[in-house]
Amino acid sequence: MARRGHNEGSIYKRADGRWAASMTIRYEAGKLKRKTFYGKTRREVQEHLTKALRDKQQGMMPVVGPAHTLEAFLIRWLEDVVKPGVRVTSYVRYRQVVRDHLVPELGNIQLAKLGPEDAQALYARKLGQGYAPRTVQYMHVTLHLALKYAVRWNLVPRNVTDVVNAPRIPRRDPRVLTVEQAQRLLAAARGDRMEALFVLALTSGMREGELLGLKWEDIDLTYGTLSVRRTVVQLPPPYGWIESEPKSAQSRRSIKLAAMTISALHVHRARQLEQRVAAGEAWEDHDLVFPTTHGRRMSPTTLRMCHFRPLLLRAGIPYRRFHDLRHGATTLLLSMGIHPKVVQELLGHSQISITMDIYSHVLPTLQGEVVRRLGELLEGSE
Repeated sequence: MARRGHNEGSIYKRADGRWAASMTIRYEAGKLKRKTFYGKTRREVQEHLTKALRDKQQGMMPVVGPAHTLEAFLIRWLEDVVKPGVRVTSYVRYRQVVRDHLVPELGNIQLAKLGPEDAQALYARKLGQGYAPRTVQYMHVTLHLALKYAVRWNLVPRNVTDVVNAPRIPRRDPRVLTVEQAQRLLAAARGDRMEALFVLALTSGMREGELLGLKWEDIDLTYGTLSVRRTVVQLPPPYGWIESEPKSAQSRRSIKLAAMTISALHVHRARQLEQRVAAGEAWEDHDLVFPTTHGRRMSPTTLRMCHFRPLLLRAGIPYRRFHDLRHGATTLLLSMGIHPKVVQELLGHSQISITMDIYSHVLPTLQGEVVRRLGELLEGSE
């Protein structure tokens, strides 16, 4: 009978009559760690061993056991599952939740002894400390996803978060700009270095990351079209700026530009060429439409604090998030009677249901207008 190779496992019969198979699964602290399977027959343990060897070769063999702490498991889950499988931005968010919340609160509990009451108490504490329900819900999402792999790897018999109540997020309608406020905002932006950005934001509904990642090669001013091909985000060190394609096919879209937007972009480009000459060798050419005065990427913080907030003050508009410009553009379009499918495509939502769910607060107004028009139509037919 052929012998197994090094670390491929071994099968033997125990003194008590049972069969056993063992294999090396990892090194830990310089020592070999082995896993043993037991069965009544040689064939039974052979099947267990064959499956385990196959899982190990495919990278599916768990690197921590149920006796290890939740912290050890979460660290390995982050590095072996999350990091190679999702975008860097998603990995950083998961890692932050694990580092800042799950490990400090639950990390020293053995994986096998983690109970639903531990997770439920964590959520209650975090809500009591003033964390937003959405933030606490993301803790739940992260822990639930991680424990799915613990179950899949047979480290625990069930996912304890399945029976835990995650915090409910109160529904809040988006804070939008009225037509009068949008007009005041654009009037206050006239002549501003970032005027074209605010015009584009209000007429296209583009996201902040899409605007900051926009390049001149994406814009055809002759035909009045713009292609959304990338988005950017600024992450903490060591990652810095991350540029990537939009996350869905619908987010990679072409936008028809309004005449006022084309005009603003023409003025913006001429002004940028003057800035480039003035900066001389200090200018960094990245082909960005909305860079700093030296051609570098503009950070979201700079955009909000140095450009958007002062603009709101000049326009006499109460505090708004930059993302509210996107909400404002959408609400204005829907209020004009633009078909929701067209609005969905302009915004880059993956499904029309997302558009309608977010902006359902506009529907009563639209319904009233529809009923009025219907009445006028029927009265005219008499």
